Amino acid sequence: MLFEYSLHTTHEGLFDITAQLEQAVAQSGIRSGLATVYCPHTTAAITINENADPAVASDIMLGLESAFPDRPDFRHLEGNSAAHLKSSAVGTSVSVIIESGQPLLGTWQAVYFCEFDPPRHRRYYISVIG
Repeated sequence: MLFEYSLHTTHEGLFDITAQLEQAVAQSGIRSGLATVYCPHTTAAITINENADPAVASDIMLGLESAFPDRPDFRHLEGNSAAHLKSSAVGTSVSVIIESGQPLLGTWQAVYFCEFDPPRHRRYYISVIG
């Protein structure tokens, strides 16, 4: 079962989309299976990480900015090569096990949409199979 969601981003950062994953799993009626969260964009990504301390999300963004700074010698005409590198490093999808009708996430885990090239109107998909 496929679900489509949209998100308007105004700034770089991690946006918690765990509630949408939980909603898709509930609507699917699947009790045991797998959910894939996928982003069809080349300057955004999907990741799973800590949701207890908001500093973690900003630290991730700071680390990615340090690892992939914008460089004057990049040749991509749009000027967003650093965003493409961040997307490639983080990845455009995650898979989450479903058990007892719930995504099997750790106590401190959340699923995040990662925006590296704002502002944008984004889409992402959640596929649930059982």
